[in-house]
Amino acid sequence: MATLWLLSLLTMVLGLAIAGPVPPSKPTSARTGCHIGIFQSVSQWELGVFKKVKDALEELLLQKDIRCSTNPFPRSRKLGQLQAQERPKALQAELALTLKVLESMTDSALVPILEQPLHTLRHIHSQLQACTQPQPTAEPRPLSRRLSRWLHRLQEAQRKETPGCLEASVTFNLFRLLTRDLKCVASGDQCV
Repeated sequence: MATLWLLSLLTMVLGLAIAGPVPPSKPTSARTGCHIGIFQSVSQWELGVFKKVKDALEELLLQKDIRCSTNPFPRSRKLGQLQAQERPKALQAELALTLKVLESMTDSALVPILEQPLHTLRHIHSQLQACTQPQPTAEPRPLSRRLSRWLHRLQEAQRKETPGCLEASVTFNLFRLLTRDLKCVASGDQCV
């Protein structure tokens, strides 16, 4: 009897661990379906999963001799420099590039460890899409010069850089994206 109870408890705990965090259903924006505020902090468990991926990617990159001419994610760039309403669009573009690069990786050792991080990044990306969809009655806003340059830099990197350089850029930007950029967007006007 005790063994059966222990086995069912272990099954339940493993099921919760695999499922990951469940986002609250309360929206943090006036837009329907926009729940970006739930990402003001990423759980330690999620960060641990992303650290494993980052370490594996760095190990793989060390085996390659990669020379890059540009970095689509320069350290001097901060989302707080953009207007609050532009930040989700910039982060959405970063996430789209990150997903595109990570999803195209075919190394058999990476595929199993990329599954959960890709799931998380897709969820965040879908929330950002809900937040950046134009309202049916609203007129489209022109992009600021700063946001235009930001988006252009990401597009140019995809066009000019080798897959290895994009992998390196995405790898080295992964934690900044999760801990700083995502938090900034989720914080709204409080991000500086």
